[in-house]
Amino acid sequence: MNLRQMACFQAIFELKNLSHAAAQLNLAQSAVSHHLTNLEEELGVALFVRKQRGVEPTAAGIKLYEHVKSILRAVQAAEQDVLNESEEVSGDIAIGLPHSVMRAIGLPLMQSVLKEYPRVRLSIVESLSGQTFSNLLSSEVDLSLFYNPQSDERITMRALLQEEVMCVGKKEIIGDTDAPITFDELANLPVLLLRQGISTRAVVDRPGLLNKLEARVPLQLNSINGIMTGLKAGLGCTLAPQVFVAEDLEKGELHSRKLISPTPTRRLYFGSLKERPSTHLMEAMTDLILKLIYTEVDSGRWLARLL
Repeated sequence: MNLRQMACFQAIFELKNLSHAAAQLNLAQSAVSHHLTNLEEELGVALFVRKQRGVEPTAAGIKLYEHVKSILRAVQAAEQDVLNESEEVSGDIAIGLPHSVMRAIGLPLMQSVLKEYPRVRLSIVESLSGQTFSNLLSSEVDLSLFYNPQSDERITMRALLQEEVMCVGKKEIIGDTDAPITFDELANLPVLLLRQGISTRAVVDRPGLLNKLEARVPLQLNSINGIMTGLKAGLGCTLAPQVFVAEDLEKGELHSRKLISPTPTRRLYFGSLKERPSTHLMEAMTDLILKLIYTEVDSGRWLARLL
């Protein structure tokens, strides 16, 4: 395989159409078709099923796409790194942020990049923590932050901070008191959880407690906005770190109580792919993100313990 074949393959895979891929690559459709045919002959497998109005990837095509995407991203990063070795930091970079981290440093991150790195084009991919981890593995992003990840030898991880997870909801749901609430007491309240279980599985390592809690859950959602809407409407309470609901707590729209017996915590990690060598741009963005996180924690706006 060569880079031109891989670029053609990636465009075809993403656009599902040879003519659209040719237009994007500024090539003749016959040239794109020729590169694809040669690639399939070299590999000895069909990568797409030809249809009347386009193509669909085969299982082999789907598997190859993950490798090609990672290779081409690494090549682009290498080119940018070498070309910009003696110049100011520049280039394209994608960073994955969980929702709570986005709330904490999203705005200052965007402001800092626009002010300090005018030649950088930043893409922020905001999603649930589990998805930011998956996005890094699939090379959708270059750098990623995530909570309590599973061990994976493909990723270099650095623990950044640890924070407690609280019971959050309307006072009429969780009580108009600052006294701690036990997990057993929480299990008797209406609890709103993400369908994927991120809010609990990321912080509770005792399956019995988790099962007890989920057995009484009235609603499971796959939406952060849905959880927040339900909390403010008084449909139930949830488990959340302070940073995720800081503004709502300050406004008095929501109330929080410390959880005990046990006190759930979660750790935030910074990750990058081991197979991807670091570049000037990645190092600059890493330093910036760490600086912003440390500033938020040191100021007390983010209640966490730095690691």
